[in-house]
Amino acid sequence: MITEKKYKGLVTKKFNEFFLVELNQHKNLESNKKFLCKLKKSVHFRNQIIYVGDEVILNQIDLKNKRATIESLLKRNNLLERPSVANISNIYVICSVEEPKLNLSQVNRFLISAEQLGVEVSLVLTKCDLITEQKRLFLIDKFQLWGYQPITLNLNNPDNFKNLLIELKKKKCSIFMGPSGVGKTTLLNMIIPGLDNTTAPVSSKIKRGKNTTRNVELFSLSSKSFIVDTPGFNMQTLKIDTFELPNLYPEIHKQLVNEEIKCKFRNCLHVDDHGCNLNKNFERYTFYKEMIESSKSHYYLTPGD
Repeated sequence: MITEKKYKGLVTKKFNEFFLVELNQHKNLESNKKFLCKLKKSVHFRNQIIYVGDEVILNQIDLKNKRATIESLLKRNNLLERPSVANISNIYVICSVEEPKLNLSQVNRFLISAEQLGVEVSLVLTKCDLITEQKRLFLIDKFQLWGYQPITLNLNNPDNFKNLLIELKKKKCSIFMGPSGVGKTTLLNMIIPGLDNTTAPVSSKIKRGKNTTRNVELFSLSSKSFIVDTPGFNMQTLKIDTFELPNLYPEIHKQLVNEEIKCKFRNCLHVDDHGCNLNKNFERYTFYKEMIESSKSHYYLTPGD
């Protein structure tokens, strides 16, 4: 049976010229929710590229064989280029406190890279069972001053993981981002039943983990919530407008917006600018200045180490 009705769906996987599309809940299609789809030729001819996370319109739906045709692409909110995922709502920056050891400069760059996409950004600290409770509380206080409420995970305390899972089920589409070896794959295996991605140990020589995830795919956490399983999201070079940087630091953005700090000039970079009224007494100001100078010299920034 093939229906000519049109339905909206979400691309959850892409391989070769095929797409796996999950339809929005519909009483007549509930038992055939995922369909193997190909692009309508006219879509291809318009050079429209479909990515995982895109919302599309399907027609020519074959209920028996679970196949359909992608007729059109709906407007996307954002696009992450590497890995290619559309319509992300939340980024969780995952960093370990030990093995590999926490690198504050690296954490800063990952947070800034995440903030650039213009979505909600959260920080997760893994392997907290390897540090003292005093150190854990110290790190929570530190990152709160950075503008984040860090989630700390401890293998000996499953309650924190349960709270993270509850939070993820309230988000539309979340993705984990961070260096290799910090536990992203382990977390995904715990969150997605039956995923069973392989993990690799941290290299004793370079203190980094090996990337083991290969394909980009969306998995449903609830009727309206998804999480991305993606090849080691360790962001590459990102071009960042120098004048955009102040808005990517919550400590600066809060002063400029909530506290209504007014500098003499509208395009103030808050470094050595004449008439700058920004309170520079915050921990990440050194990192901020370094990134400003880097963007002036090279016109790009890399998360790196």
